[in-house]
Parts: sequence; structure tokens; C-alpha cells
Amino acid sequence: MRRNAILFVAVSLLSGLGGSAMALVAGIWILDLTGSPGLAALAGLCGYAPTLAGPWLGIVVDRLPRRPVVVVANLTVAATLPSLLAVRGPDQVWLLFCVATVYGIAYVIVDAGESALLPAALSPVDLARVNGWRSSAQEGVKLVAPLAGAGLYAWQGGHLVALLAALLPALAAAGYTALRLTRPPTTVASHDRGVRAGLTVLVGSASIRRPVMLAGVAIGMSGFTTAAGYAVVTDTLGRPATFLGVLLSAQGAGSVAGGLVVGRMIARFGPTAVGLTGAGLFAVSCLIRCLPWWPGVVTASVLAGLGLPWALVAAVTAVQTHSPDALLGRVAATANTLMFGPIAATTPLGSAAVLLGPRPPLVLAAAVCLTACALTWRRRRDRSPAAPLPRVVRSSGDDVASRNA
Repeated sequence: MRRNAILFVAVSLLSGLGGSAMALVAGIWILDLTGSPGLAALAGLCGYAPTLAGPWLGIVVDRLPRRPVVVVANLTVAATLPSLLAVRGPDQVWLLFCVATVYGIAYVIVDAGESALLPAALSPVDLARVNGWRSSAQEGVKLVAPLAGAGLYAWQGGHLVALLAALLPALAAAGYTALRLTRPPTTVASHDRGVRAGLTVLVGSASIRRPVMLAGVAIGMSGFTTAAGYAVVTDTLGRPATFLGVLLSAQGAGSVAGGLVVGRMIARFGPTAVGLTGAGLFAVSCLIRCLPWWPGVVTASVLAGLGLPWALVAAVTAVQTHSPDALLGRVAATANTLMFGPIAATTPLGSAAVLLGPRPPLVLAAAVCLTACALTWRRRRDRSPAAPLPRVVRSSGDDVASRNA
């Protein structure tokens, strides 16, 4: 188990390093070649848009052998990145968009496949802890990868970054190959109910639905408050835009620290309780950011860094521990779409709402999160509370038997 845990964390580091570096470099590269900020932003959209196809891509993970699917997805990214060596001017910018799209599709498949592989490689008790470690690794990488990628780009250009980034998914593929699975992941027959099957499991199980809903609300509201965060720095605090770097570092530090303890919290209190705490902390951070006091805003960033990963890790762990093994790939992919898909709508809405000033969007986001917490708490009290992490025994079909740890 320890060997598998180390491999999963190492794979998360490799994937996060390559993905974060290339996400920034692709935008800078396009901006340098075309001079168009709009086209540069479109590269990010190409990488993010495949998330909306998560329920359908999850079917691929369920119907094919999962470890080979994850390995092939990583190797496809590794094989695609060297094509950027052909980029010499604006006429080849389309290659950057294509690679960004491949990255996005591969990320959805790998994320769903990894969620399905984790329960086959780790005990249920270790799932939450390793998910927390992976979250800390990914957030820690986000603190250094963009800076490293930008530095390499400034030194030698995008070609070197592309070549180095191609090595990372290849190493990740080797890490997946080295895993020792305690039981073979289940695949399903082609006559199943497709996307509907995963959605039925997600909606029908309160143990999954509640943490996923809380994470979706918190993550969606984080997109809604993005523009307000910029306005707080420049308008409320009267500080230069570079102060955002301080806030992002503070949030990253909170995320790293939060990821180290969230596993024990989930094991003790259960995913729904941790999801409630995470969404509540994010709501509190939004309210604190309304204060015209920079130490308070920095503290709010730390709280947001704690809250968002707690809500996310709680949802991911709930999916992994309460979903039938045969449908785990599509349930995980559908959950990711529900958690991250709202950002596509809330971010532009927040950009419009900030015209009223930074405080109204922040107060509204806090109210939405607290309302979601109150509704979840009420329903949780009305019914029997979800126990801490169960030991799940999955069959080759949809039946799931569990008992308290």
C-alpha cells in the first residue's frame, strides 16, 4: 500500500508540473506570435472545454481496461507535445490549440481513470489520506511550475519547454504501469445504460450527491469571485496588481497544508462533514475579503486555500468509496463535470457583477455557499448522518455492500 501511495503522489507531481507549466507557456507563446490576448486566452479554453464531455469520456474508462487507458492517454500527450517543434510563426499557432485540446481530453480521461484505479490499489481507509497528499502535491506544484515554465520560455523559448514537458507524462505512464493492484478493476459490457448509469448513481446516492454538490457550489463561486478578487487588490486595498502574487502564494500555502490533514478529517468525520467545512470556510473567506485591510485579505486567501481543496477531496473520496466499481469511471467523470463545469458560467457572470463593486459578488458568493451548507446540514440532520469512510465491497455489477470502518 505504501508503494502504491508513493507512486500516486509522484504521478500527481509529474502531471501537475507538466500541465501547469504548459498551460501558462501556451498562452504566452500564442501572445508572442499573434499579439492577441483573446487568442492566448482561447488556449486555456481548449484545455478546459473537454471537462464538459466528462460523462461521455468516463464511459471509455469503464468499458476498456482502465490502467492501459490511463497509460495510453499519458503517452498520447507525450507523443503530441514534440509537434510544437514545428511552431515557427503565427501560421502554426493552430498546433498550440490542438495540443491544448489533446491535453484537456487526456486530463479528463486520466482523472477518471485514476479515480477508478485508486480503490483497486489502496485500502478504503487509505483513500482519503492519499487523496489529500495528492491534493497537496498538485497545489505545491502550482506554486513553482508556472514560474519555472515562464523562466524556461524566456531563456530558450517554447520548444525546450515542450520537449521537457513531453518527458513528464511518459514518466507518469511508467508510474501507472508500476502500480500493484490488489484486485483487477471491473469493466462493463457495452449494453449498459451509458451516461445515464453514472448520473443515476451520483444523483441517487446522498453520500455522493451531497459532497459533490457542495464542491460544485464552492468551486463555481470561486470562479464568480475571480474578478472581485482583482478589484479588491486594486480598488479596495489600493495596491498594485502584483500583490495578487502574494495572495496566490498564501492560497497555495493553505492548500498544501489543508491537503496534509484532510485525509484524517474525512476518515474521522466523513466526506459530507468535511465538504460542509470546506464550503463554509470559502464563504467566510469571501466575507473577510470585503474588509479594507490587507492582512485580512491575506488571511482570507489562506482560508480559501484550505476550504476549496477540502470540499474537492471530500467529493472525490465520496465518489471513490460509494460508487459501484463497474461504473466508477463515468461517475468520477460526471462528478468532475458537475464540480468544474459551472466555472464556465460563473466566471463571466462574476466579471459582469464586479461592475457594482467588489463587495456585492463576494457577499453573494458567501450567501450561496452558506445556503448550500444550510440545506445540506438540514437534510443530513433529517436523515441518518453518513458514517465515516465505509469499507466498500464492490461486485462486478452495480451492487455495493458496505459496513462502518
